[in-house]
Amino acid sequence: MGTPHLAGRVAMNAAFLLATAGGAGRLPWAPGTWGSAVAIVLGGLIVALGGPRCGATVLALAAVGLFPLGVWASARHAATTGIVDPGEVVVDEVVGQWLALLPVASDWLWYPVAFALFRVFDIWKPWPCRQLEKLPGGVGIMADDIAAGAWAGLCVLALTMIFGSAPTLPFAFG
Repeated sequence: MGTPHLAGRVAMNAAFLLATAGGAGRLPWAPGTWGSAVAIVLGGLIVALGGPRCGATVLALAAVGLFPLGVWASARHAATTGIVDPGEVVVDEVVGQWLALLPVASDWLWYPVAFALFRVFDIWKPWPCRQLEKLPGGVGIMADDIAAGAWAGLCVLALTMIFGSAPTLPFAFG
């Protein structure tokens, strides 16, 4: 009776793999930065699969699709560990980083800027990030990084406008 059923173990392992971005969140030193790095690589691959005309749209859809899965996985992993917001949970960084990439999805030269800005906003937690992380369960784990990604994405968009690079948001400037 003490051993979970096979389906329960599979779900627990799936939640762990998703919550930790394949284990990246377990790497030493700054798990959020590792999660963001994984997001940059995965985001670039997703954009490449979507092609130059649809890459940003495919990335946006991936972020929207990963959000509810991340809520589930982070809540399940938090319950398993008994920690409200375990440091190794980085699926929130993946989704937030993808949002920061959206304005420059097809321009890899801007990826380091989007990466750095997302990390700054994720650590700084300006309004409403800090308030959102107080939401219960997986929603709270995920929501603050969504807001940090939105802040970073807006700043990246502003920088592309200042420095003359064409934003790649599917809805920006036609």
